[in-house]
Amino acid sequence: MNGKGNRLSIHEKLSRLAENLWWSWDPDATEVFRLIDPEKWEELNHNPVQLLHLYPPNVLEERAREAVLHTRIHWAYRRFSDYLEYSQTWGSTHASVPGEGPVAYFSAEFGLHESLPIYSGGLGILAGDHLKSASDLGLPIVGVGLFYREGFFTQAINADGWQQESYPTLDPALLPLREVTGVNGPVVISVETRSGKIFARVLLLSVGRIPLYLLDTNTPENTEADRRLTDRLYGGDHRTRIRQELLLGIGGIRALKALGILPNVIHMNEGHSAFAPLEVIRQRMNDDGLNFEQAMRETSSRCVFTTHTPVPAGHDRFDQDMINECLGPTADATGLNITSLMALGRVDPQHTGEPFCMTVLALKLCRFANGVSSLHGAVSREMWAGLWPWRSVEEVPIGHVTNGVHVGTWLAPHMRVLYDRVLPENWHQKTGEPEVWTSFERVNPGELWEVHSTLKMRLINYARHEATQQAIRRGEADSVIHDMERLFDPQALTIGFARRFAPYKRADLILRDLDFLAKLIADTNHPLQFIFAGKAHPADDRGKQILQEIFRITRKEPFRGRVLILENYSIDMGRYLVQGVDVWLNNPRRPLEASGTSGQKVVLNGGLNCSIPDGWWAEAYDGKNGFTIGNGRIHANQDLQDVRDGEELYRVLTDQVIPLFYNRDRDDLPLDWIDRIKRAIRTLGWRFNADRMVMDYATHTYVPAAGGRSCSIVSMP
Repeated sequence: MNGKGNRLSIHEKLSRLAENLWWSWDPDATEVFRLIDPEKWEELNHNPVQLLHLYPPNVLEERAREAVLHTRIHWAYRRFSDYLEYSQTWGSTHASVPGEGPVAYFSAEFGLHESLPIYSGGLGILAGDHLKSASDLGLPIVGVGLFYREGFFTQAINADGWQQESYPTLDPALLPLREVTGVNGPVVISVETRSGKIFARVLLLSVGRIPLYLLDTNTPENTEADRRLTDRLYGGDHRTRIRQELLLGIGGIRALKALGILPNVIHMNEGHSAFAPLEVIRQRMNDDGLNFEQAMRETSSRCVFTTHTPVPAGHDRFDQDMINECLGPTADATGLNITSLMALGRVDPQHTGEPFCMTVLALKLCRFANGVSSLHGAVSREMWAGLWPWRSVEEVPIGHVTNGVHVGTWLAPHMRVLYDRVLPENWHQKTGEPEVWTSFERVNPGELWEVHSTLKMRLINYARHEATQQAIRRGEADSVIHDMERLFDPQALTIGFARRFAPYKRADLILRDLDFLAKLIADTNHPLQFIFAGKAHPADDRGKQILQEIFRITRKEPFRGRVLILENYSIDMGRYLVQGVDVWLNNPRRPLEASGTSGQKVVLNGGLNCSIPDGWWAEAYDGKNGFTIGNGRIHANQDLQDVRDGEELYRVLTDQVIPLFYNRDRDDLPLDWIDRIKRAIRTLGWRFNADRMVMDYATHTYVPAAGGRSCSIVSMP
């Protein structure tokens, strides 16, 4: 670090740290902020910008002296500065992208930290982890998204178990956001529609080395309705959705141009941003004199598209009137009539009754397309085979890159200490390399179990606190609150289930035979307990009914005190869960789970997966690194499939999971269970982390796309 950095005050150093989300995946930097005021840190949802607003420089200096934080602050700031300045990264030596422009990574949501709730679930968390690993690897990437002033909803569960939604407003001044300005003031872009222009200002969020640009329509140039366009993630009707996607895709490209950024590669994370290539095509026609076909070929060769769902409802579709209203000016500028424009979003261009599909548009305008697991790649090839009727399903140009998770974000500090002891030096800079993980087999079983038990107790204490606060808010009886303060047994097998409460994810599968489940719960020799969490989409009544069913069961004997559902699932809650459970349960209807990543976080922290062989688990399970439910066969009758999978789930629990967990040696260590943990970390840690994922994208899509080479992604290991 240079001398200028040494002359900065404590307040200045902490402010610079707070303005870049690097601190959020550096446990020492995170701890520095917590120690300033532990109580406020929790109250403010771990938001260092808001925390520092409460401490003027002189007060902060005094607090740092009282807590003996000066050395830790200097050291955190030095490491942060070195991180930003370090140039010999994996990206600089293995994946330098041809040309000067970066990769532009578009996503409708980014899950980066709980204090910035502009994400809803796995898609956003994946996008956030992608940027963090791209930063660690030193890849030239910029992110593009939207700033949702009300974010995704805050969930509360009322006394009857019904989900209730609220939308607290975020204050940009209390977030690590900076309004981007130019010579004439704030940078504001506009997108034309048949009904007028939509304006958006550009905000910058720093994610380590990666700039993430977020568009915000709350600007004076807009009508009142358009000022609220970006208020909520996945809120509003179809017209709101298409206008948000118009802003993300076309507006995002225009924002980059206004900032002087000409990307070499466009990566669209799901179909929400599929309008982006159309704007690049328009610009190429205008700037370089190309016709539409020439510009489309040039553009598509540099576009990457990742599809995330095999569920038909997950692919946005719009009617012709909406497309004409929002894309009409773009069509006019590129010489397309409405028939030709609609054809770009139809599987069958001649089928005039088919709506415009964003995924179809993305697939037609990209030469690099992939699913997010091996199985999902195969499902996607079959799902979209109609776009290539002259090819066999196996030849459809959709490959796969299996998702992974950002190790620094999801690994518990306690486990990190253990990793530091047994893995090679600087292992955290090489997490995508298999040989780095082989030495984990040397870990002492007792030490590993002690760390896991500590994390489990931490989860139980967290669950007790959250359950108690939720019971108080609901006005529950004193006896209920008393029970919440003491629920769960630290020695009992603890199973976690947390994800979106979409019906196909079957949160209620474990409840299919309540009498049998009651016997498992009531077994005092082999106790069993469950923690559920997750949100149902505001419009998904069936998802809300499943949530309500679980809530009501938690009030009945013998489930009371053994089954709990926590409200308002977030990154913070997810951290406690994936770091503390013994078993992570995942039982979607195969093959509707495209990938899933929560179980990958569990692996890193010493938990085991018990899952349907779907998504990532279909390629991860080897018979000794977790548990699988069923053999992957799919019944044509969905109800019978649920019955079959429910029976298999009970069988796996009773025949494998419970006996293995409670088979202890004289030191009360479940050695066979610990062997599975060690094998899971050794065999899965390197394969299912975001560094490996981003390296795959870099070598198999970004580099060839930047060079203008047209091919689809090959399957990854």
